[in-house]
Amino acid sequence: MNDDSMHAWPATREAFRQAARWFVDTSSLVNDWERPGLGEWTVRDLVGHTSRALLTVETYLGQAPAASGAAASGAAASGAAVAVLSAVDYYPLALASLGDPATVARRGRDAGAALGPDPARQVSVIADRVLQLVAETAGDAVVATPVGAMRLADYLPTRIFELTVHTCDLRASLGVQAQVPDAAASVSLHLLGDLALRKGLAADLLLAATGRGSLPAGFTVL
Repeated sequence: MNDDSMHAWPATREAFRQAARWFVDTSSLVNDWERPGLGEWTVRDLVGHTSRALLTVETYLGQAPAASGAAASGAAASGAAVAVLSAVDYYPLALASLGDPATVARRGRDAGAALGPDPARQVSVIADRVLQLVAETAGDAVVATPVGAMRLADYLPTRIFELTVHTCDLRASLGVQAQVPDAAASVSLHLLGDLALRKGLAADLLLAATGRGSLPAGFTVL
């Protein structure tokens, strides 16, 4: 984790808290879990997929050699294990190895089914548990992601981004206006800008965002 990530860790952790709570609050508005959600997903599937942005933090911390409080005094000893250095580095690796559409769709359906008879309640339970874990964990704790070990402060922005974007999706499916929490929006937009820069799409995004052009259908920085 670089010095910027260390300095930003309290703000990143707060952004994650805001994004998680916004997702919980939005899930509590659902009264028909089988209504269309996103693409081929029902709302239950979409919520299940979004809940993975919480569950992966818990799972990958649990699999790492320096999990939870073990890294509280610094991760110098575990630094050699870190392979992915930033959220921007994470996305192309994840999309290349984990982004098969059929697999993503299936995981979403499986995650939705796993939420059981009261999905909103289960989402709240998951969020409480994971937020407590993150509150007790140092930013330099190692997270064992499927594409390589990362430090938590570098991985968490990807989870904030996923929670924020998919809660916007969920609100759109429910016909409810999306007012993204400020800290979650800031981290998500920062990451989006960095991803656009990495792919050479900064000019397209800047021109569209300032009313000087429009983006083509299917435009994405991912």
